Amino acid sequence: MTLISKRFTPEVLLSAPRRSAGAPNADGAKILYTVSTYSFVEHSKTSQIRVLDIESGASTLLYEDASYSEPLWIDEDSFLFLKSGDKGSTSILRGRASCPDSVPVEVATFNHSLSNFKILKLENGSIAFALTGQVSPSGDPVTAEYTESKAKETHSSGRVYTKLFVRHWDAYVTEAKSTIFYGLLEVHRDSNSDLETLTLSGGQIFNLLKDTGLESPVPPFGGTSDFALSPHGLAFVARDPNHNDALTTITNLYYLPLRSYGAELAPRARPLLVTTGRLQGYSACPVFSPDGKKLAFTRMKSAQYESDKPRLLLLPDIGAFVSTYNTMEKLSDVTEFYATDDGEGGWDARPDSILWSKDGSELFVTAELKGRNALFRLPSSPEAASSFGTPHIVTGGCETLSTERNKSTSRGEETGAGAFGQLQGHGSVVDVRLLGQGHTKLFVTMTSLIDNSLYTIVDPGFLPNLLGSSETKRFTMDMVSSQSRNGLSFGLSRSQLGEIWFKGAGDYDVHALVIRPSSFDAEENRGKKYPLALLIHGGPQGAWTDSWSTRWNPAVFAEQGYVVVTPNPTGSTSYGMALQDGIQNEWGGRPYQDIVKCVDYVEQNLPYVDMTRAVALGASYGGYMINWIQGQPLGRRFKALVCHDGVFSTLNQYSSEELFFPLHDFGGTLWENRAGYEKWDPAKHTGEWATPMLVIHNELDYRLPVTEGLSMFNVLQSRNVPSRLLTFPDENHWVLKPENSLVWHKEVLGWINKYAQPDEEEAIQLEDAMSSVQI
Repeated sequence: MTLISKRFTPEVLLSAPRRSAGAPNADGAKILYTVSTYSFVEHSKTSQIRVLDIESGASTLLYEDASYSEPLWIDEDSFLFLKSGDKGSTSILRGRASCPDSVPVEVATFNHSLSNFKILKLENGSIAFALTGQVSPSGDPVTAEYTESKAKETHSSGRVYTKLFVRHWDAYVTEAKSTIFYGLLEVHRDSNSDLETLTLSGGQIFNLLKDTGLESPVPPFGGTSDFALSPHGLAFVARDPNHNDALTTITNLYYLPLRSYGAELAPRARPLLVTTGRLQGYSACPVFSPDGKKLAFTRMKSAQYESDKPRLLLLPDIGAFVSTYNTMEKLSDVTEFYATDDGEGGWDARPDSILWSKDGSELFVTAELKGRNALFRLPSSPEAASSFGTPHIVTGGCETLSTERNKSTSRGEETGAGAFGQLQGHGSVVDVRLLGQGHTKLFVTMTSLIDNSLYTIVDPGFLPNLLGSSETKRFTMDMVSSQSRNGLSFGLSRSQLGEIWFKGAGDYDVHALVIRPSSFDAEENRGKKYPLALLIHGGPQGAWTDSWSTRWNPAVFAEQGYVVVTPNPTGSTSYGMALQDGIQNEWGGRPYQDIVKCVDYVEQNLPYVDMTRAVALGASYGGYMINWIQGQPLGRRFKALVCHDGVFSTLNQYSSEELFFPLHDFGGTLWENRAGYEKWDPAKHTGEWATPMLVIHNELDYRLPVTEGLSMFNVLQSRNVPSRLLTFPDENHWVLKPENSLVWHKEVLGWINKYAQPDEEEAIQLEDAMSSVQI
């Protein structure tokens, strides 16, 4: 038996190696990935490119350099990756997995910043590639020289705007825009040896979107999933230039035919718009079929609802689409999977990413399912999918690892039927790829509440629909590697994880995940009571899932001696669109009542929870709910509250940037429906605020400006309610920098421990937290 003495603390969480999704090579024998690690001793981050041998399980360090990133296989042994250089330059380098000590070979260098690397090997052996970067209004790359020249043009810092956005997420919008650059790497072989070299065709790359008025990837979070390469053209997602970006969610899919990726033919054709009929919202994740003749992607119906249900779509014949583009008038170029006459769609899920099977006959799609990111399987033909039925589950709580025995542990002190159930499965899917060119198997990267990276292999030869199946029929995955040894490196295990279901405010059930301390089942802890830590998620269209997080990680709170409960009330994703959409015009209504019922359920059914020492914490919409709870009776049932970047007043929503969000959730504009904004305004109930509260708000949060946090703190202090304010001038809606995140954790844990566990020797005390920060 392996004994673990390390306690899962914020320092352990933040300094743990972070492993990327794994990428199999052409023969499926090796896995390429990156690892980044932050050291609180050196106050710096290290980055590695590594290769994992599937058969032996051995991992080999190839390069350790913070400027190296985004490695991509080009054959069984060679790979390309990016290097960021001086003055924002970017190089494409080539390395070999079999030569870990070799110096990488420079393939091409550009004098501007590039990222989001994608490649496609063509039949003649050459390599088409695409990257993204910033361009000026003229379409030229934004270089260090360009930035310096713009800074010298004026002695004023003034900015003038004539349209939205003014600022977006965490930055003021400038004239620079994102674009996709493409090019071709030609292969040259030495006739006297086996050596081959790669050269950039024409010595340049081309701006795919020059003079189009389009921008891709879509800011602020667009990346490689916004575009795709095929032998005959590029598909990409871009905002609709005819609509205001801040008021609608409209992004379109475009296809640009290319006769060549090389220098002999820069793009002359205009991008072709793919029409989708009544679906007019966000478009996302275009993926070509293996032969490049079809294109699958998703699109939402609503043009103003950022969390609408994406529909799975197919452009069935790209050749016909191009040849008839200017000759046919049609409502739609695509076919929708599981379409229904009422427009609601027959699959009540939100597809996220798409992978084609090796022969193109099937699609593997990820989508949230009851607190997990699950993997589904369906035919690639919409017609065949209709007779197949809704997509079959591959993973999503019904899988097990071939290396483990079925086991369950529970102290058995719960009351009521099904009060606490062991959490099944092994977490959430992060990434899915084919296991090499000659394989039908899948390589799946997952995470869970106790494991920050799990590599597995799935054989889709036997994938029945496992909903409701017995334990003996659970699907088995082969584990390749676990970064944390299935949580053991952190002192965590799946025996800590459970779930509860309880009646919500209406005719529906609500789900919550439960995380208990790792020492919960120890003999010496029998009969012990633990304070409740109720964590409320943001969104509001989001969910707590069985997945890893370096920000709000429930296990950190559990290891401080709390029973952590993470409810997914009305508004939460992964439980069907009825529950999710039920939050519109109900921000402080049904979600609040669901949370009240959750607290009641825990008090009545989990006798090891001490409700006299309960605390509640939330961020974003979760922070809104903390403020709402503070002014309601439920607020008096908690010893302390924590609000991170929350909403103080719903009347302030027009100080945000993506205005389509309040337009949808509050049923119109502020002047058309002021009563709807006022109905659920936490500021109306500040006269009831009385529970000690920690307020955290970041100054680069332009979605919820820092004045929201200042308003909360001003109210609390004016009412003589014990309170503290923590701000970060260099953080946005999240706290991302490790040193800041450590202060965040210590402040949060110090605050709740002060009120919920004042006598616990192992708790992080407020005074200890303050020793590392200057106020």
